[in-house]
Amino acid sequence: MISLEEAQELLEQEVETDALRKHMLAVAAIMSALAAKLGVTEAEKEQWTLVGLLHDLDYERTKDDFEQHGLMTAEMLTGKLPEECLDAIKAHNKMTGYKPQSEMAKALVAADAVSGLIVPTALMMPSRKLADVRPKSLTKKFKDKSFARTVSREHIMICQELGLERNDFFALALDAMIPLSDELGV
Repeated sequence: MISLEEAQELLEQEVETDALRKHMLAVAAIMSALAAKLGVTEAEKEQWTLVGLLHDLDYERTKDDFEQHGLMTAEMLTGKLPEECLDAIKAHNKMTGYKPQSEMAKALVAADAVSGLIVPTALMMPSRKLADVRPKSLTKKFKDKSFARTVSREHIMICQELGLERNDFFALALDAMIPLSDELGV
């Protein structure tokens, strides 16, 4: 299995856009927090973190052929991650035809979406800092369909399939991202 250090090197090689790198770091942090919350083993927690970190590895390559997004990443990581991890990466893009079946896959879909709500919410705060975002703020922005329009509210709500209520999921995701605030630039 690929190590976290090797994964970070791969991310640096494959992803040019700073915003995309930050997104991938945020999703990795949320996935790690979800793994801990759901009580997976330490080895599995590392896999969840790696899936979050690498899930968009092919994004820049596939932006003109989005049906391939996730599939190319899985192909790049074959032999480096277990099959469950590859399946989660494939399933995070519904255009691939793969459906999120495992807890890991469902967590990735929800983590990917919620990170896309949290960062713009932080940028709307007077301080422009994650530390000032509260679950209540996220709930308000979640209900405003014109805010962060591309963020799937349905995907965020997959948190319920993991046994988490929306506000608890918001709190968990915020708590996971705040330590990375400087790296994320918010």
